[in-house]
Amino acid sequence: MIGPQRRHPGELEAGVLAVLWAAGAPLAPAAIQHALGGDLARTTVSTILTRLHRKGVLVRTRVGRAFAYAPAQEAQDAPGLAARRMRSELEKEVDRQTVLARFVSGLSQDDERLLRGLLNELPEPPGGEGR
Repeated sequence: MIGPQRRHPGELEAGVLAVLWAAGAPLAPAAIQHALGGDLARTTVSTILTRLHRKGVLVRTRVGRAFAYAPAQEAQDAPGLAARRMRSELEKEVDRQTVLARFVSGLSQDDERLLRGLLNELPEPPGGEGR
């Protein structure tokens, strides 16, 4: 059970991303810590930033002796981050056809219709080979 002082898994990462999305510019760990409020240690914020950077969700640039962090291009918003996570999971699998088939079979009719429409809007790949 998670106690009153303990956050749910991923809650802090989501908070850090929300701060960076709202900022619209790279931020130093101290600025992120301040924006999150509460009594978070700077080392905790730095650990989360390092993890998100290793996952490819954040990019960082050196500013003096420290780093400033910003969302990676494909994680500029919540839908982009969700799409990145889906691709990452798919890339881990050898049998991609089965994974995709099971994914599609679990979709609601509305989501399946939406996905079919999106796929139909894509241009044909070079060489005329089907998708």
